[in-house]
Order: sequence, then C-alpha cells, then structure tokens
Amino acid sequence: MHDIRAIRDDPAAFDAALARRGLQSEAAALLNLDTKRRAAVSELQELQQRRNEASRQVGTLKREGKDATALLEEVSALKNEMGRLEEEARRFEEALNQHLASIPNTPGEDVPDGEDDSDNVELRRWGEPAELGEPAQHADIGAALGGMDFETAARISGSRFVVLKGQVARLARALGEFMIDMHTTEHGYTEVAPPLLVRDPAMFGTGQLPKMAEDAFRTNSDHWLIPTSEVPLTNMVAESIVDAETLPLRMTAKTPCFRLEAGAAGKDTAGMIRQHQFDKVELVSITTPDRSAEEHERMVGCAEAVLQRLELPYRVVVLSTGDLGFCMHKTYDLEVWLPGQDAYREISSCSNAGAFQARRMNARFRAAGDKATRFLHTLNGSGVAIGRALIAVLENGQQPDGSVHLPAALVPYMAGRDRLEPQDN
Repeated sequence: MHDIRAIRDDPAAFDAALARRGLQSEAAALLNLDTKRRAAVSELQELQQRRNEASRQVGTLKREGKDATALLEEVSALKNEMGRLEEEARRFEEALNQHLASIPNTPGEDVPDGEDDSDNVELRRWGEPAELGEPAQHADIGAALGGMDFETAARISGSRFVVLKGQVARLARALGEFMIDMHTTEHGYTEVAPPLLVRDPAMFGTGQLPKMAEDAFRTNSDHWLIPTSEVPLTNMVAESIVDAETLPLRMTAKTPCFRLEAGAAGKDTAGMIRQHQFDKVELVSITTPDRSAEEHERMVGCAEAVLQRLELPYRVVVLSTGDLGFCMHKTYDLEVWLPGQDAYREISSCSNAGAFQARRMNARFRAAGDKATRFLHTLNGSGVAIGRALIAVLENGQQPDGSVHLPAALVPYMAGRDRLEPQDN
C-alpha cells in the first residue's frame, strides 16, 4: 500500500517509479480522489463548527426565553448536510484506498530495469555442476527408488500432486528438519507453527488479495489455505505497535503450502517442479526502515547457507523491475542447478517489501522515547522450498548404479544413511 501523502508531495516521482515496472501513470487519478475526499472532510469540519455555534446560540435564546425556531431549523439542515458529506467523504476514501491497494510496490533504485525474467541480473554462482553424462530427471529417479508415485496421486487428487513413500518420503522429512534446525540454532530465527487457514484481512495484508485471489484455494468457511507461511507469520504484527528495541523479529516455519497455479497452465506439468501442494521452510523478518536492506542481505545469506550445506550448485540473481512480485521493493532469487533439466531453477526468493505490507496491515513500531509511530519493514524468503530441494538432491546426487548419494549434512537426519538405493519393482 502506498502513502498518499508521499504521492501528494512528489507525484512525478511516483509515476516514474511505476513506469519502471511498465505501468501507466496513477498519480493524477489518485490525487483527484484525494482532493475530493479532503474537500468533503474540510467542508464537513466547517459545518460541524457552524452547527456547534448554532447549538450554543439555541441554548442562549432558550435561557433568555426567546424564539429559537430559525436556529433549530438551521441546525437540522446542517445535520442533514453533514450526513451527506460524511457519506461522500467515506465513498471517496474507500475509492482511494481501493485504488491504492491495486497498485504494486515501487522498485528500489538499485533494482535493474527490465521487462521480464530475461532481464534479471546474475550476481554470483556457488559450486560446480558435476559431469553426469546424460542425467536422469527427478521423476525417473524417484520412481526407481520406489518413492515417487504420480499415478496414485492423480487418482486421489488429480494433476500436480505426488505421493512420496519410503526412503524418498524420509528424505523430504529430513530436508525440512535440517533446514528448521539450521535456521533456529545457527541463524537466530524463532520457530513458529502457524495456522494453515487464514481470513481475508491476512491475505490482504501480505498482498495476495485482491490481485492474486485466483491463485489461492478458498474453503467453504471463507478461509484461505495459505499459499506460503509468509501470510500468517507476517500478519503476527498486524494492527500492532512493536517496541523498536525488540526488532528485528526473525521467524521461521515449515508448513505445507497450497497454490492453484492458475497462471501456470501447461508449465512444468511433469514431476514435482510445480505442485498444488508442497512443503516449504519460510523465513520472515520484521525490522526498522534503516535496517531492512542489511536484513535483506542477511536473509539471502541464510538461504544460501542451506544450499551450500546441501552441496548444491546454485546462482543468485536480482530480479528486474518486470519480474518483481506485487508487494516487493527488491527481490533476490536463488536458482539451484538441476542436471535433469540442464538449467538453474528457482528454489528461493528473498524479498524486501519495505513498508508496503505494513501499511496494508497497519503494523507499526515506536522507538524508545518517541511518541510518534512509523511503519515497519517486512521481509520474507524461502529457506528453502523442500520439494525443489528434494529434486535437487536426487538429481545432483544420482550415481551410475541408480543410487543417490546424500550430502553429509543430511546423514544424521537419515538414521546414518548416506545413500538411497534403487528398489526392485
């Protein structure tokens, strides 16, 4: 959500920032609504003052035994006009807020300009992809291990689901436990077990509503299944004032995530790349404006540390203005190497929303000794997606005999096993 006062102060800068995202100018339309709203409020205040004065005069006339009919009629007329103006101001404010809520965040000055993901800029790489000849893809590896069943999942639930079994299911669980342990014991995040069902205000607060409603699952109780635990974690500070001395707040959660993938028809239909249900370890930071850029870099480092410990080659890219998410001011993507696809694929997005989400959920902080409050800055990232980490471990660890070598970091979580073995059909 944007600050109308900032737009009022520099409408040209606001429109220029939107233009970097390939969007049309919005300042004039917003300021028109703002002007009408302010005019109605100003006139309402003037009428309130006149009504108060007239009411006092009525009291004086009555005490003096004089006729107050004319003033009483004026007070009645003023009351009717004030009701009309209150409704007018409410309508203009609602229209203004709806318009503001529909406009995405403005990009940071250091975000590269571009039209889409082809304009993202690679910053660095870690690890060297192994020479595997003609590597198998994860779906074939998982089937050979006896642990990845798409046909049964399709009978139960339809497309874009999978049943994991045996040693592959154990590997998925091990990955999640490893990530949570690493983030809580080494990176200072507090583990949270949040609700998986949320209400409209929570989805609005983090920007999934109204723009992305078509990509989320809604229940018959008017709850939403979370598309990511960013939603409940970030909303833990909604409608609150946080003591600045307690910041930053760092939270992590391992949860299922649910997405319709409505905009991904025909993309990644085979395998586990793009599922309606998947597990993810989320990282959320809540901090002050002066520390959010530093916190963003720290979060990226925490996600990178997971991939390094899992011995997975990856690269870091900064998203261009044309590829930024709706709420995001700046985003880094971590893309893991998948030999079966001969490509780097996203496994984590670490984003800084600035004050954008905090305005939508009215989340503020107060510094020691200050009476005034300011909006928090919110950040979130994958630390990392468990399903895609599973894919990467299988594909990067595949051996000529059909087994899969496991990274040393996972061995304690796999009851001492350092290898998955193919199963006889």
